[in-house]
Amino acid sequence: MQRVPLTKEGFDKLSAELTRLKTVDRPSVIKAIAEAREHGDLSENAEYHSAREQQGWIELRIRELDRIIVNAQVIDVTELEGPIKFGATVTVFDDMANKESTFKIVNEAEANPRQGLLNVKAPLASALIGRSEGDIVEVDTPRGLKSYKVLAIEYR
Repeated sequence: MQRVPLTKEGFDKLSAELTRLKTVDRPSVIKAIAEAREHGDLSENAEYHSAREQQGWIELRIRELDRIIVNAQVIDVTELEGPIKFGATVTVFDDMANKESTFKIVNEAEANPRQGLLNVKAPLASALIGRSEGDIVEVDTPRGLKSYKVLAIEYR
């Protein structure tokens, strides 16, 4: 199976989520299913069906996280330097919006654009890989071609 690159922070966050799912959420939903069964007819028991649906989601997420963690290649980004690569914290200037943005390039499993964590497979991240400070990068977006200037690259 292919290795999954993760930052140390991403690995820790996913590991904590997996622990919570196994030790808190799974037992809680099992208890909720047992309590719902005690109410009788399962065919019209909304609590039972909701708990079973939640159990399915929890088990799916546990399997997904197990797979990611087992195949994780934890990368200490503080040891990296040079052009933009996985784990870089990049500050860019968007000419059209006239604003600066900073984000960290991470694996899709830890990506969260609202928190400034950009999926390495996202169009902007893909266009930035290998670039250096001062470079201008053009990215084809759903709103058209956008231009960004790389202002800073950090590995923290």
